[in-house]
Amino acid sequence: MWWIYALLSALFASLTAIFAKVGIAGVNSNLATAIRTIIILLVAWGIVFARGETRGINALSKQNLLFLFISGIATGLSWIFYFKALQTGKVSQVAPVDKLSVALTIILSVIFLGEALTFKTAIGAVLIIAGTLVIIF
Repeated sequence: MWWIYALLSALFASLTAIFAKVGIAGVNSNLATAIRTIIILLVAWGIVFARGETRGINALSKQNLLFLFISGIATGLSWIFYFKALQTGKVSQVAPVDKLSVALTIILSVIFLGEALTFKTAIGAVLIIAGTLVIIF
């Protein structure tokens, strides 16, 4: 079932790039990121409230909060740079280069989380890196 969610994520990420490119025309990319963030905030909390999931807040540990906070900072920085890249570059180049994050995540998951690196996953990461280099150069 995870792969269905992953495919939906890829679909909506693709739509995000297209809609964002149109939406940032003539707009400061940082302002556009801030507006987008407000929408995401409202949607995410709307889902939490609609599903009655607020009771999970009490179960959060200090470690949960710390790493969610750090993850939020990383997400914000990613969006700021992504929107700046979209504003100055072509979506057909920016979006694939942004997906270098997949290969970087594979590498970091092995280093920091101790996840096993299979041959198939390693080949996939190498191909993503190679594809990114082709697009950049």
